[in-house]
Amino acid sequence: MKMSQKQSDLDIVRADILAEKVCSELAAQATHLVMGDGNINADIVFIGEAPGKNEDEQGLPFVGAAGKFLNEMLESAGMKRKDVYITNIVKYRPPNNRDPIPEEKEAFWPFLLRQLEIIRPGVIATLGRHSMEYFLPGARISQVHGQPKRISLNDQTVVLVPLFHPASALYNGAMRETLMEDFAKLPGIIDQAKTRENVLKIMTG
Repeated sequence: MKMSQKQSDLDIVRADILAEKVCSELAAQATHLVMGDGNINADIVFIGEAPGKNEDEQGLPFVGAAGKFLNEMLESAGMKRKDVYITNIVKYRPPNNRDPIPEEKEAFWPFLLRQLEIIRPGVIATLGRHSMEYFLPGARISQVHGQPKRISLNDQTVVLVPLFHPASALYNGAMRETLMEDFAKLPGIIDQAKTRENVLKIMTG
């Protein structure tokens, strides 16, 4: 799919969220609907939980302190923010930066799936348990972080990598080290996903 068509399709998803008044109570107290940021042809999509204060003000995901650490981890793994796509499961900031509640995540889930179907990444990295639990119900992030899992999503098989949320490492040195180690694995996981995709294309003609 051409990039212009992808962007047009993503704009339609955004318009549908507004037209359907998804999570209208959240929308009423938010400044921006925060859809996502980055390369819509990315091989990897990062999914957090919900926008915070800075994200709500700027209309972009991960632009506060956690976002700066995310950028640092990307660079340490030899990746650039402009080459990946970043979004959240919930697109409006919850009041006082509280955790998104199940009803909010459920309301936005179909729109996240549509985003992923349009971008079609080979790898999805969830940031924190709130986005992970929708892809891996019942999993404990402390047990599965950094471990690639193959899952079926829409009409394709993708590699899911659960990661801790960058905010969890801002004041925890041990968690910071764990996240840096997990991020270092991502380029290799992306390469493996690409190789498998190419093999499948060859096998299916």
